[in-house]
Amino acid sequence: MSFKSILVLATLAIAAYAAPSRNTVCSKGRVASDAACCQWFDVLDDIQTNLFDGGECGEEAHESLRLTFHDAIGFSNSAVREGKFGGGGADGSIMAFAQIETNFHANNGVDEIVEEQRPFAIKHKVSFGDFIQFAGAVGVSNCAGGPRIPFFAGRSNNSRPAPDLTVPEPSDSPDTIFARMGDAGFSPIEVVDLLASHTVAAQDHVDGSIPGTPFDSTPSSFDSQFFVETLLTGTLFPGNGSNVGEVLSPLAGEFRLQSDFAIARDSRTACEWQSFITNHNSMVTKFEAVMAKMSVLGHDVRSLVDCSEVIPAPSKAKTTVAHLPAGKSLADVEAACAATPFPTIAADPGPATSVAAVPPS
Repeated sequence: MSFKSILVLATLAIAAYAAPSRNTVCSKGRVASDAACCQWFDVLDDIQTNLFDGGECGEEAHESLRLTFHDAIGFSNSAVREGKFGGGGADGSIMAFAQIETNFHANNGVDEIVEEQRPFAIKHKVSFGDFIQFAGAVGVSNCAGGPRIPFFAGRSNNSRPAPDLTVPEPSDSPDTIFARMGDAGFSPIEVVDLLASHTVAAQDHVDGSIPGTPFDSTPSSFDSQFFVETLLTGTLFPGNGSNVGEVLSPLAGEFRLQSDFAIARDSRTACEWQSFITNHNSMVTKFEAVMAKMSVLGHDVRSLVDCSEVIPAPSKAKTTVAHLPAGKSLADVEAACAATPFPTIAADPGPATSVAAVPPS
């Protein structure tokens, strides 16, 4: 199915299932389309102050966005067809059964954000599934140039532990990743769209010698730099050498996942990857659409309430034009899209770019 078709369906779903506007007045004079959304304004106030350090695009925002995926992707259509439990999707099971799911190898490191988030969900008496998706949408909205992800509320707290081996790992091949994501209902192109999340990502557990290592040179801004820098020739490791799931990086201090490297160069996805280098708006729009789909995996959207108006509008991007890092040239690009030449983009002036670790918040 084409992206245009997916976007049309998502738009129709929102239009068809959103509750009629009742202009409910909530706390601080804010208006919601449904009374059920009012409590989310209060949750918003609390987490912006006490989880996201006053609305920053920092470590908790990055980790909250990551958690939305790790909770939702525990979903397998093939298991259901075989008569097995395939997971509940975006149901909060990773928080409800943290002692089980955070011990899965692919979920290494998510226990920290799970434990940070849980008290907020309990305090506000909202389901774990709702809170995880809400916190992820709010967190990434704090990133300049970021998306405004739709948010639907009303998931129950009834869940079962997701099956293991449903979360792709950075050491997996593109074939393995595309098969796993296809089993959950996502095309290879949508996988690239989801990986826009890595524009604000950092690793802590693939190479433990350098915690908080960014995937790209602008980890607090939702921009296209990640898609440029992943295509540059790797020359060094940022930490103690090669680790499982890690490949050579082009910049001092920058971290590169093996899976990002491979998907960027795969013939099925290379052109989608390259397209985001010169089209920031497309990257954001497609990420919003695929995250809207991800956030309701395992649910009938007709049973949920559209509370998207509670999600803050992100500030404008600092720049919508990607560039080569200082010290690099077009000769350093490993272009992989056969259909379209790599775009001519300028390099930043000055000494060779290096990347500092993300400071703990």
